[in-house]
Amino acid sequence: MPSDAAATFLFADIAGFTALTEAHGDEHALALVEDFATAVRAELPPVDGEYVKTIGDALMLRVPDPGQAIRLGLWITRSAMSGHQAPSVRVGANHGSAVARAGDYFGATINVAARVSALAGGGELLVTGHTAALAPDLEGVIYESRGRQVLRNVAVCQMAVDPERAVGRLRLDTKAYYFCSLSCAAAFAQQPQRYAE
Repeated sequence: MPSDAAATFLFADIAGFTALTEAHGDEHALALVEDFATAVRAELPPVDGEYVKTIGDALMLRVPDPGQAIRLGLWITRSAMSGHQAPSVRVGANHGSAVARAGDYFGATINVAARVSALAGGGELLVTGHTAALAPDLEGVIYESRGRQVLRNVAVCQMAVDPERAVGRLRLDTKAYYFCSLSCAAAFAQQPQRYAE
């Protein structure tokens, strides 16, 4: 697959997993994640979906078509984990290109999808406005805007920068911040409270 091929990337995880693990033990939690992954994997072939990986209790998925990805995300939140004492699941999705390497995907699209997932509540699918715009007329689907959301560490990369080689520097109170690019410096300048320690 070309590294710039666009797709919708989803992160689905079990809400309250840390508390669930503490209450029921590691073995029970692991069995729950395995059952969750098995249920989701069974739904991927009809949407030409790809199971990318599991990260703790979270699944990373890739679906080429945004409409099918949204329908899959809804199914995951409603049906992947069901029955008595089943935990709720939350899903976040973002459509765009990513770099494929060794069976994994990297890039801004992935980072945003992960951050969107973190904003979702149990039983909820959140998608970016861009993703929703690509599938505006899904029967039975009603989009509700949450307005603009601040996604942690998305606009400023926060990489370590040698002050001698920095492209930009800004001072906030008594601390100097160094930047790898002018775009990072500009994003920081617009909302310093979002990034400052």
